[in-house]
Amino acid sequence: MRVVIAEDNALLREGLVLLLGSVGHEVVAVAGSGPEIVPALLAHRPDIAVLDVRMPPLFRDEGLRAALDARRHLPGLPVLVLSQYVEESYAAELLSGGARGVGYLLKDRVGRVDEFLDALERVAGGGTSLDPEVVTELMTRREGSPLDALTPREREVLQLMAEGHDNTTIASSLVITERSVSKHIGNVFLKLGLPPSDSGHRRVLAVLAYLQHA
Repeated sequence: MRVVIAEDNALLREGLVLLLGSVGHEVVAVAGSGPEIVPALLAHRPDIAVLDVRMPPLFRDEGLRAALDARRHLPGLPVLVLSQYVEESYAAELLSGGARGVGYLLKDRVGRVDEFLDALERVAGGGTSLDPEVVTELMTRREGSPLDALTPREREVLQLMAEGHDNTTIASSLVITERSVSKHIGNVFLKLGLPPSDSGHRRVLAVLAYLQHA
């Protein structure tokens, strides 16, 4: 897998380069500031970009803006965003353009190597991976949200869907059958008013609905 990394912390950046190289991935470029990101992505057209949200020169949302800009130039570019803190508005904005091939992890998750690599491969494959802590923050709903109609169990299922898990993993996590998971997901689709189309696409729409009503 060919990867571009955008991270201003030199220690973390080099750690990512070594980690990815050790498992057979190729880091084709690194960027240490916001203005370097899009040119690197356009030049190398990687399989996935791993980007810090806050980058020099202003340390605001340069990485996020670069990710959004890059996806306009390279539609479908998988992007895994890293953040020091839970910033749910950034997660929602990133996914608002489409949830395929998007991940949002806290930097602490990078230290959990297996989880990080799993998220990287899932996002590169067109899936979604949201940090559990980000998802937990998004569980605080405003009154009037369509999500208010969901039962506690349906919310749990949707939360795990948002984290990127498949039905088998959801069933294992909640200690229920896969048939029950499918039933809960069907109820989520129905209550969110999602059309009876491709189930994979509806999963993406459900995650988007989940974020857009944060």
